[in-house]
Amino acid sequence: MRHLTLLLAPALLLAGPAWSQDHAAHDPHAHHRAEPAPSPAAGADPHAGHDMGASAAVAPNRPPPVAAGSGPAHAADHYFDPVEMARARDKLRAENGDVRTTALIVDRLEAGFGEGEATWLWDVQGWTGGDINRAWLKTEGEGGVDGGLDEVEVQLLYGRAVTPFWDVQLGVRHDVVRGGDDLSHLAFGVQGLAPHWWEVDAAGFLSQDGDLTARVEAEYDQRITQRLILQPRLELEASARDVPARALAAGFSHAAAGLRLRYEFAPEFAPYVGVEWHGAVGGTADLIEAAGGEADDVRLVIGLKAWM
Repeated sequence: MRHLTLLLAPALLLAGPAWSQDHAAHDPHAHHRAEPAPSPAAGADPHAGHDMGASAAVAPNRPPPVAAGSGPAHAADHYFDPVEMARARDKLRAENGDVRTTALIVDRLEAGFGEGEATWLWDVQGWTGGDINRAWLKTEGEGGVDGGLDEVEVQLLYGRAVTPFWDVQLGVRHDVVRGGDDLSHLAFGVQGLAPHWWEVDAAGFLSQDGDLTARVEAEYDQRITQRLILQPRLELEASARDVPARALAAGFSHAAAGLRLRYEFAPEFAPYVGVEWHGAVGGTADLIEAAGGEADDVRLVIGLKAWM
């Protein structure tokens, strides 16, 4: 080995600085031996090399020239096949400004347990359409586990976005009640996101008999962890006048308040457990109690929230 070193020594001496520079990057101790960088000369401009005027010239602070908008609407059609260009514009519009979406949200699919009979219900809504115009489907139903289905409500609505967070909705509602007459309504309302992230659905209903009722639902997701969510939920119903056939008195008629704790195994699959109070209020509660019924109830609920 010593003989090899002696043989290579003259070549290394001839290579001199070039060899040392080429291998400095591979020297693990090079940073310990690096010489300090020379300090800038007195009076040198610390911003030298940064042409501030060049960047200002790239983006002038003035409006575009008038001639920029004076040409034809689709100038590229003069150079390319107009049919192909129209197809490209339609695709661009669909992908960037006219996206069609469809969703189905199972807000509540739950069973309730209280002093009386165990109950079950569903609360589902979905839409299809774009960002501005949508067709909505909403349906609710409930009944007893042993007694079968008691009531079903179905709404078909047209919704139009009027602000980034609110839609106005207009359509029809149809109720099917066991042991009673079916009833149709004109439905109108708003749905969206209120301040502090409350999801609100407020609607009025004008029945085929001329009875005007209203309902407001509000719920809020309070994240405890990324998967564990506590949701308070409120609901309030009112009637514009007495409707004896439906055991309704003028004023506020029904209310509900509950807390549900759900766990998101995935955003589209989240079982929950909770407690809810619901019942009649005001003159409606008096009508129900006079008929021998219970005006309110507190129930343990177990259910599932999902979407697809």
